[in-house]
Amino acid sequence: MSVNTGKSTTPAVLYPLQPDHPDLVTPFAALVQRSGARRLWLCQSFKAEPHQVLAYLAGAGYGDVSVGTSVGVMPLRHPYEAAHQARSLALLTGRPVVAGFGIGTPDFVAALTGSPYKSPRTAVRDYLTSVRALLDGEAVDHDGPYHRLDARLLPLDHEPVEVGAGVLRAGMARTAGEVADVAITWMTPPAYLRDVLVPALQEGADAAGRPARPRVATAVHVAVARPGRDLRRTALAGAGEHLKGPHYADMLRRAGVPLDPADPSATATALLDHSVVVTGTPEEIAERLAEYRGSGVDEVMLNPAGVMLTEGVHAAVEDMEEIIAACG
Repeated sequence: MSVNTGKSTTPAVLYPLQPDHPDLVTPFAALVQRSGARRLWLCQSFKAEPHQVLAYLAGAGYGDVSVGTSVGVMPLRHPYEAAHQARSLALLTGRPVVAGFGIGTPDFVAALTGSPYKSPRTAVRDYLTSVRALLDGEAVDHDGPYHRLDARLLPLDHEPVEVGAGVLRAGMARTAGEVADVAITWMTPPAYLRDVLVPALQEGADAAGRPARPRVATAVHVAVARPGRDLRRTALAGAGEHLKGPHYADMLRRAGVPLDPADPSATATALLDHSVVVTGTPEEIAERLAEYRGSGVDEVMLNPAGVMLTEGVHAAVEDMEEIIAACG
């Protein structure tokens, strides 16, 4: 059964890298535990597997921490296995879980399945529909272009699991509005959320006859302004890999963020000016994050990737702890 936990001024925490060992994520889990942050999110990892990392942390004393995955790449798991893994985390943590899924790049999909998805929106719609039905205890009989399934999960009592979809553009937002509990966005500026994605989510929900649109969980790059810290360098370090992805670059340009591959300094300035990377004092960052909530975001994930890559884990945790306190 899905759950809608509504808006909160308390942000969540995102571990933004692919960990070599679960112990590397422990400072983030400890931060969530002591600060009252809303959730610990993990990205798709091709090093230590995210579900196993989160299960490890639950057994290491962080079983009271709510968790989410943002976002698992769909071709890696059949929907039956995806639902099974998600509810296992809810059982082990005793807390609500967000299981987020996305299509991945066309090349990666082709490497795993033989060809890219001809219709990514159909693939997401069918996948999330099957996962949601399995988690709700239903028998699923599906024979579609991207997966087959004729089974149900064995009964198991566990905390609620929300099913999420990775969303960057309006088309996928409409699909998420039809079938997802949560729309998970990355690097999406507040105005773009307000004017494009949230209305598209509502359109999808209305078309499907749903009573409400999905919640929106948005990962936001953050860095506290400190003496000697080069915020442009920090912004590029955190966002640079995503800027190389054509789907992210396209989304940002649609959002009015001028990206110039030939001028990294200008690109960094644009990321800062459009709140793609939010900087300042902890209090100023808290005010900017309120813009995200005002644009329809229900759960803000603090993404300290730039600080973590340039200064290390402890500096990233220090930033987030101060920001969480300022949001409190």
